[in-house]
Formats: sequence, C-alpha cells, structure tokens
Amino acid sequence: MKTYIVLLRGVMPTGKNRVPMAQLRQVLTDVGFQKVRTWIQSGNVVLQSDLSPKELEIKVHHLIKEHIGPELAIVVRTSDELRQMLDNNPFQGEAYPIDRVFFTSLQELPDKEKVEELLAQNFSPEELHIDSTAGYMFIPQAHSSSKLSNNLLERKLKVSSTSRNFNTITKMIAWAEEE
Repeated sequence: MKTYIVLLRGVMPTGKNRVPMAQLRQVLTDVGFQKVRTWIQSGNVVLQSDLSPKELEIKVHHLIKEHIGPELAIVVRTSDELRQMLDNNPFQGEAYPIDRVFFTSLQELPDKEKVEELLAQNFSPEELHIDSTAGYMFIPQAHSSSKLSNNLLERKLKVSSTSRNFNTITKMIAWAEEE
C-alpha cells in the first residue's frame, strides 16, 4: 500500500459542498482504504491505497457523490510531490511572506498555450507562476479581494485544481510521512 494525500476541491463547512470529515473517514474506511485521517473541515485526507493516483481520484469522487452528495474535483498527491511543489516555489525571500503564497495542485497538465495566455496577464501587485504540476499565487493583500484565485486558474486553464497554503501542505506532508 502507498500513502497518498487526497485534496478535495471546494469543500466548505456549510452549504452544498459540505463534507463532514467523520462521515468521509467512515466511507473511505468502509471501502478498504487504510489509515484514513482527515485534517480540518476543508477536505484534506491522508490514506493508504493500492490504487494509482488517477484511480484514487475517480474512486473518492464517486464515493463522496454517492454517500455524501457533493460533486467535487479530487487531486491526489504523494508527500514527495507536495514537497517538490514547495521546493519549486518561485516566491521566496523577504519580499514574499510565506503566509501570502498559495499553492495550487493541478489535476492534469494544462494546455501550454492557455498557460502562456494566463501568465501574460498583469495581476499586479499579485504574482502568478505555473509550472508543469502546480500553480503558485503570491497574494499580498486579503485573498477575498484578489484578482487571482483557484476559480480563475480553473476557468482559464480548463483543468480542475485545488489550492492550499504553506501550513496545510506541510501538515499533510508530515502526516503522510508518519509511520
């Protein structure tokens, strides 16, 4: 069995995308996933499975839809992949406080032309970088008033994605590496 980090897109504590974490843990455990753990109410799961990442994305998507209700995009990563995303962060140093950098895991590789079109836009004072597996958004002001968002990336790149902050990613990596 391999340990995976499962990131649910758009989970909210209330409303149509509500996914109670205790119920999610039970559903995932009942179908045979091992060592299922969830962290906070925004859709962060660590589990063990024999499935491939793509198979796991599809399976978790269907289980949530069938047993809980919301139709959510799922992005699966290993701790090594998330660590690589942190290592590739282009926004480092004093000019870029880490609590203002948001890391976006892309479900699949976006079209190169769509990436180039998006990167050609000026989001100042915000900054955007996209590599082959992730998007990086530096948002110096309140996220609620920013031009950049996960929704914008999905709309422009035509791929599902989900964003997390540095603290959440490092917590998920630590959980995935506990044994």
